[in-house]
Amino acid sequence: MDTRRAILWIIFSMSLLMLWDAYMRHTGQGSLLGGTSPTPTAPAEKAATSAVPSAGAPLPAAPVPAKAGSSAIPAASQSLASASAPAPTSAAPTKGAERLTLSNNEIEIEIDVQGARIVRAVLRDQVSDAYDGQRVVLFDQTATRRYEAQSGLVGQSAAQVAFPNHTSSFKKAPIRDDLDAGRHLALVAESGGVKLTKTFSLEEKGHAIKVSHTVQNTGADPLSPMVYLQLMRGGDRPPGESQFYQTFMGPAFYTQEGKFQKIDFSDIEKNKASHVKNASDGWFGIIQHYFVGAWIPKNDAPREFYTRKIEANLYSIGLLQALPTLSPGAQQTHEATLYAGPQIQSVLEKLAPGLDLVVDYGWLTFLAKPIYWLLEQLHGMVSNWGWAIVLLTIIIKLIFYPLSAASYKSMAKMKAVTPRLMKLREAYANDKAKLNQAMMELYKTEKINPLGGCLPILVQIPVFIALYWVLLASVEMRNAPWIGWVTDLSVPDPYFILPVVMAITMFIQTKLNPPPPDPIQAKVMMFMPIVFSVFFFFFPAGLVLYWLVNNVLSIAQQWAVTRQIERAAAAHR
Repeated sequence: MDTRRAILWIIFSMSLLMLWDAYMRHTGQGSLLGGTSPTPTAPAEKAATSAVPSAGAPLPAAPVPAKAGSSAIPAASQSLASASAPAPTSAAPTKGAERLTLSNNEIEIEIDVQGARIVRAVLRDQVSDAYDGQRVVLFDQTATRRYEAQSGLVGQSAAQVAFPNHTSSFKKAPIRDDLDAGRHLALVAESGGVKLTKTFSLEEKGHAIKVSHTVQNTGADPLSPMVYLQLMRGGDRPPGESQFYQTFMGPAFYTQEGKFQKIDFSDIEKNKASHVKNASDGWFGIIQHYFVGAWIPKNDAPREFYTRKIEANLYSIGLLQALPTLSPGAQQTHEATLYAGPQIQSVLEKLAPGLDLVVDYGWLTFLAKPIYWLLEQLHGMVSNWGWAIVLLTIIIKLIFYPLSAASYKSMAKMKAVTPRLMKLREAYANDKAKLNQAMMELYKTEKINPLGGCLPILVQIPVFIALYWVLLASVEMRNAPWIGWVTDLSVPDPYFILPVVMAITMFIQTKLNPPPPDPIQAKVMMFMPIVFSVFFFFFPAGLVLYWLVNNVLSIAQQWAVTRQIERAAAAHR
């Protein structure tokens, strides 16, 4: 059993290291495992507006291949080479600029007429004490947070006047009489011989914002503008996150060629971001715990993805798409969807291929996906996520019952021979070689496999880690009650009842296991439940519930197997 204890100590030590590393990163002191901590966000008054994509921008030089039948679309690099968009600026948006509001039951957005930018998005259906107004704010512009959705045109007229972009002044334009003014808005700007009309639309429900760019050539010469969509965000984590665990936060891209790719802000900081640059499909977004902002073009035209650093701890992520050359008087409409909301997989799957992958299950996604599916089915049966977790834990425990039984049988046999092992240690206290030889002979005589107790546990570890990430990453746990005092499975138990009960179950498990022959080791094993329970005081109640149910089932199974072994041993005496 020394091997089993060594494995447990390794897992325990790694858990402590990861928890402390998460705390260090959360408090801005830098990671123990590498990487840099974010630089404090510059105040909004001094923050950059994020540069319009231009010829001098650090974008891929390789041209985007034109699709069949779209020979009028210029290569991205060619268009950029001829463009002369506004240079990067550190000037803040005009103070006092008018903001217009659109809303439905799930989301309320504010659009600044200076650039027709979405500068605030309140998720009305997502309660949180970490924000003013008790609702999650995704896009925002404050002294400490900068996160907004931007779009516009790249290019210029022959007189070197830039086309309308997210730094231009827009004016409100009329909409159709049959549209609800509270959910639809049109803004228009004109420069460089181009008239750009941005239209924002919300459905009656949902977090998807339809954004169309209607581009009209009002000049006398043919023009070849490009549409860009981008998100600009600081690298700081959102309010209300735990100090003891963290999920991925940063940009993500999806294309059929590169599939799902996550980028750290630190890689953008170092100009080392690696992702697919050119594609004819795909979307991009920024992920944070439970929520995502993502731009999804509604076409299969060539596009060029990019990332860049604007200034200290401020980044932009976006894509460029070329429009067909517009003759004088001609117009073209580009359509896209901006999703700003919770990571509800059933919703994300319908919006775009691969969008549901923003629910970050890490490298065990292939196991986590079916576990989440089963959890969702159980919730459909009991209509309570807490009881669904209980049922899921029971089902997984039943699936692994043969492996667990083998492990407990091995531990029961080890417990039975522990007194004899103690005598051997006393007899060969000064001769390790003879002690090991005597122990192996004892194992052989009693038909005990020293690794029999730990190997079945090792097989189960990936499944339990995957389940851990399912419970940690699923937004469905937010504000989900279980029973009585547990009103939100995504936050710690307010009265610490679940962690205390879990500590008791861990103590019982320790007593059921074979005691270590070393007295110091035995004392450490007795203190481990207390140490673990302290950490679980700060973990979401849903995770603690899972561990508690698993411990209770393990105790019952281990007690039953031990009794069975003891009765069999008594019968042979």
